[in-house]
Amino acid sequence: MSGSAPNSSWDDAALVEACLRGQQTAWDALVEKYSRLVYSIPSRYRLPPEEAADVFQNVWLDLYRDLPNLQQAAALRSWLLTATSRRCLLHQRRLRHMASDLEAETEGLRDPSPDPLALQQQAERRHLVDLAMQRLPERCRALVQMLFFEQPPVAYGEAARRLGLAEGSIGFIRGRCLSKLRRQLRELGSE
Repeated sequence: MSGSAPNSSWDDAALVEACLRGQQTAWDALVEKYSRLVYSIPSRYRLPPEEAADVFQNVWLDLYRDLPNLQQAAALRSWLLTATSRRCLLHQRRLRHMASDLEAETEGLRDPSPDPLALQQQAERRHLVDLAMQRLPERCRALVQMLFFEQPPVAYGEAARRLGLAEGSIGFIRGRCLSKLRRQLRELGSE
């Protein structure tokens, strides 16, 4: 790793160290590595895209300011989850103060506030799945994406056509790809 430019495949300790040395490419890699995780939390709080973007930006500014005080690089993901959740809560409070009259009128119509711990756990699970998906071979990643993440899910016939495979082989390949995904999740510590 010492001879190559920092990238999102580096472990957190190496990225944090490079960031603390002022390497812009390390910051870019760190943001790339965790941007989906950080951006997923505001959507769970049901923040509109422009407000979610504000939260996203503020979290990275907070990290830039607080990174020298981070005790362990292994705590980075937890720090990001906590900081993002707090930013979302602060943002929601600010919005409530700005629209207090409307809030009183619609109180009975709104869902209760989401549980921050449940949101954090959900975001963490999603991030682990994203990391595991990145580690899959291209064909497996594409097939799992089509069958489980696209809405509506792609039919076997269409998946076979897109991947240039026989339709009858999709079920077998799907099983092998899911086994590989489970293995990656275990390696990442999700089970």
